[in-house]
Amino acid sequence: MTETPDIVIIGSGIGGSTVAAGLAPSGANILILEAGDHITDRPENRDQRAIFQRGHFRPKEMWYEADGTAFNPGNYYNVGGNSKFYGAVLVRYRAEDFAEMKHREGVSPAWPFPYEELEPWYTEAERLYRVHGALGEDPTEPPHSAPYAFPPVPDEPDIAAVRRKLKENGLHPYSLPLGLDLDRWLAKAKTPWDAHPNCHDGKMDAETTALALALEHPNVTLQVRSRVTRLETSEDGRRIVAVHVLRNGVAERIAPRLVILSAGAVQSAALLLRSADDRNPRGLANSSDQVGRNFMNHNSSAVLAISPFYRNTSIYQKTFGFNNFYLSDGKGGAPLGNVQLLGRVSGQILKANMPKVPEWLLERISRHAIDFYAMSEDIPHPESRVMIDGERIILKWHRTNWDAHLDLVAHLKRTLKAAGFPIVLSRPFDKRTPSHQCGTVRIGDDPATAPLDIWCRSFDHPNLFVVDAACLPTSAAVNPALTIAAQALRVAAHIRREDLAA
Repeated sequence: MTETPDIVIIGSGIGGSTVAAGLAPSGANILILEAGDHITDRPENRDQRAIFQRGHFRPKEMWYEADGTAFNPGNYYNVGGNSKFYGAVLVRYRAEDFAEMKHREGVSPAWPFPYEELEPWYTEAERLYRVHGALGEDPTEPPHSAPYAFPPVPDEPDIAAVRRKLKENGLHPYSLPLGLDLDRWLAKAKTPWDAHPNCHDGKMDAETTALALALEHPNVTLQVRSRVTRLETSEDGRRIVAVHVLRNGVAERIAPRLVILSAGAVQSAALLLRSADDRNPRGLANSSDQVGRNFMNHNSSAVLAISPFYRNTSIYQKTFGFNNFYLSDGKGGAPLGNVQLLGRVSGQILKANMPKVPEWLLERISRHAIDFYAMSEDIPHPESRVMIDGERIILKWHRTNWDAHLDLVAHLKRTLKAAGFPIVLSRPFDKRTPSHQCGTVRIGDDPATAPLDIWCRSFDHPNLFVVDAACLPTSAAVNPALTIAAQALRVAAHIRREDLAA
């Protein structure tokens, strides 16, 4: 028996849930398919040994390097997607990120529209995700048409002291825009929220905000444990006529008017490639041969600043960042990137990366340390790509702009030493950590070079949209969640106007 909803949305992460929230008031019959299930309220949710040392929440799957080497990716399959574990940083791309930007290793291309086109939708997304922030602290902040509705999450005293010192040294630390109800989060347990799963504990993730809003409408249904295996096209190959699903292991066929693919940058590309047929031999939405290409993953490192004279009694820590090296290296050279605090790194977390060091010693070091996250743009490259081999996902990451990232880390180390931390250590994140994957099914003006138009509609299939991190043409050097949400709201308004009005 074939279901026939108006719209099927594949995936309930930031993209899928937000586009659902935007479409829900239309009255269209909307079915959201999620491969995973809800995260339940369990002791492991705040158990740092379970999360970081035992990998309790990591997926039970392997991806592969181009040479066949297997690795366990850090992507999550649950209602709300990766946002259930994110650091809740909901920051806008800088206005300059929408224009062509020259880097040491090449050029980050311009978006097919300017910042001003997305600005109203950024404002709507900030309201939807109840973002706490402050304007006027960061010189790189793009124009806002409205202030934040909520004040910034406060610095803890030991963190405020470091912010003051950095400001005295000429930097411009700013309050991170955060989607968080701090009192509610801490009422559950005194832990950071960064990389900790959220079960309605106060973090504004895709499930607790956008999806909850969408599901208030009786025309919206969420179906969990439903893995989409392929998309089926019409005889001429132009339209999507069916979505094939395994629901609790049982095959189902769903025939919607519109399909919105929001499975994430890697899985969305893989599904399009797996859905190849006689009319679309290279995969769906892929007449340009760009599906899976231009994969981007931020260059990122954890940086620990240690001083025997500094005592860090903070619980959550993650409240400020700075962009002094975002648009240039500080001397007129190419951009380096963004710096922001990590969630508080305890000895239990450090033990996951230093298993031979006693946890009690790592905890003692942690008490005298503050933890930062350095992030640099990864430039799109056609040979950085997602491929498939049957059911296998092959990820060939052609990392770019790494030297600039190393310079950002070096600048940060000098900055922290000047602020009174004589020991500064760094560790890069590898592909086991999904550092904002994006770009595999990008938007553009030209169907010869991009799979999607500026509304995330496939040039090849007019009833197929891809609304998630895959659509982003550049990674910039800030967290992408708010940009995905803003574009999702923009696309939802377009679909309501152009596809559902009749």
